[in-house]
Amino acid sequence: MEKRTVIIDCDPGIDDSLALMLALVSPEIRIAGITVVSGNVPADQGGKNALKILKFMGQLDIPVCQGAMVPLKREYISAKDTHGEDGLGESGIPEITEASVHPGAVDFILDTLKREEKVSIIAIGPLTNLALALKKEPLAFQNLDMLVSMGGCFKSYGNCSPVAEYNYWCDPDSAEYVYQNLGRKIHMVGLDVTREIVLSPNILEYMKRLDQKECQKRGAFVEAITRFYFDYHWKYENLIGCVVNDPLAVAYFLNPQLLSGFDAYVAVETGGISIGQSVVDAMGFWKRQPNAHVLTQVDSLGFWSFFLSRLYGMEEERIRQVLKDLMI
Repeated sequence: MEKRTVIIDCDPGIDDSLALMLALVSPEIRIAGITVVSGNVPADQGGKNALKILKFMGQLDIPVCQGAMVPLKREYISAKDTHGEDGLGESGIPEITEASVHPGAVDFILDTLKREEKVSIIAIGPLTNLALALKKEPLAFQNLDMLVSMGGCFKSYGNCSPVAEYNYWCDPDSAEYVYQNLGRKIHMVGLDVTREIVLSPNILEYMKRLDQKECQKRGAFVEAITRFYFDYHWKYENLIGCVVNDPLAVAYFLNPQLLSGFDAYVAVETGGISIGQSVVDAMGFWKRQPNAHVLTQVDSLGFWSFFLSRLYGMEEERIRQVLKDLMI
């Protein structure tokens, strides 16, 4: 099997951590590096969190590079209220001393794009690093194979304003720049599909039951970092469980059949009361060439079956049969 080379650009983050875990156990991809941007937490904290996930998964050899500390133009506003002061649900995971975060995420992205024939990027945070790289050396992106962005929304309401999803709201200028200048379709995995991916108490308990090996207490680890997230969702949305957005972007890259959508031209609003809104021209009013593939439908049972089968190395159909009862 020929592995696809991938850069994961992220802002870890509770759900970023689950996305990284899925990517790290997937044999179809080679993770060239993890680049970190300020979003859920500042980039310096996010870099430390990425190392914690790599240490837990036994893959500290993958480089982590710190990127932009602030958005392109607007003031930086973190999501610590959602993810905790440490970004990992205030779980108290010790700092990593065996490896360190490198500087220069933008240059790492560009160097990898220029060195490799085909490189894909899964962006699950604000698009600041990508906008800076695209501004600096746009020709390097000719080697970009695919860009999946967890961000935006089409018909769904926002999660940090009535109309905006956090990643694009945090740095709308970067999102708009990338959409208008990348020169190829961005695969937009937005809130229309990620809201359907809810980690429920039943699914979490099932994960803990699957923790058979001492070295693979993955359910217990997920419980530790998501408890804060569970409490947040109950307080603000009366939801028993938590929406985990970012793993769906990785799952879509690995298994596109889990989602479906349509091509459209997308613009991101950079000011006013609708700042950060992804405006999807579904009806073609602007007569512009589509710059995005907007995902609108998701097989949530299929996602969780895929996610857990990968995380535990089990047959997907066996997982699915259990989840059919748990997800009623």
